[in-house]
Amino acid sequence: MEEAREKLIVALDVPSQREALELCARLGGHVGAFKIGLQLFTSEGGEIVRRIVAEGHRVFLDLKFHDIPNTVASACVEAARLGVWMLNVHASGGSEMMRRAVDSVREDSDRRGADCPLMIAVTVLTSSDRATLNESGVTGDVDSQVERLTQLAMKAGLDGVVASALEVPRIKSVAEARHFLTVTPGIRPIQATLDDQRRVTTPMDAIRNGSDFLVVGRPITASPEPEQVAISIVEEISSAMRGQ
Repeated sequence: MEEAREKLIVALDVPSQREALELCARLGGHVGAFKIGLQLFTSEGGEIVRRIVAEGHRVFLDLKFHDIPNTVASACVEAARLGVWMLNVHASGGSEMMRRAVDSVREDSDRRGADCPLMIAVTVLTSSDRATLNESGVTGDVDSQVERLTQLAMKAGLDGVVASALEVPRIKSVAEARHFLTVTPGIRPIQATLDDQRRVTTPMDAIRNGSDFLVVGRPITASPEPEQVAISIVEEISSAMRGQ
């Protein structure tokens, strides 16, 4: 169960430090990490990251950096200095942007004698589909775009990618390396609503597809009993792992 628990990342998509810390207190013993995204970070800044890290929790800082290479590299260094376990950039920012970010963070971490966070790249958001890609000028289907961006991320030296669990088998075949991670949002228990997600899977299907980490937000955090939902998801992960 411990290995299954480590795979579950809870998205703290809440507007305040108080709500975030309450969720951490309730869920800390049941999940592997917490994700801080744009809403909470914009509301509370780096202090909420430091606070949760200081309480002994792993933090995935999900800010999806995408800018000119120097700006992204500098931002990633500052994110790493917050003590995060994982951070991400947009793979669509290109090879140079990703490579500069990786090199800068690793050099700074080595210089400080600190652990280097895992660095992953977002491929195609789970709220997007082929029509969304075509609107922005990307021709082809989602699978092809995910594969293309995965290859860019690998060549740039990143540790893994963010993608729907639906694309994980293709990513693993492209990566051909067990250490190349897949982090999959858009995870919904069978009884949950889809909200604004389109390419979704259940926890069991995600694990069977090869996902390394599962990101779950509202099905847990919006529940009156978030602990019980988290426990049930970990049990589902564990069952899927046993069946692999």
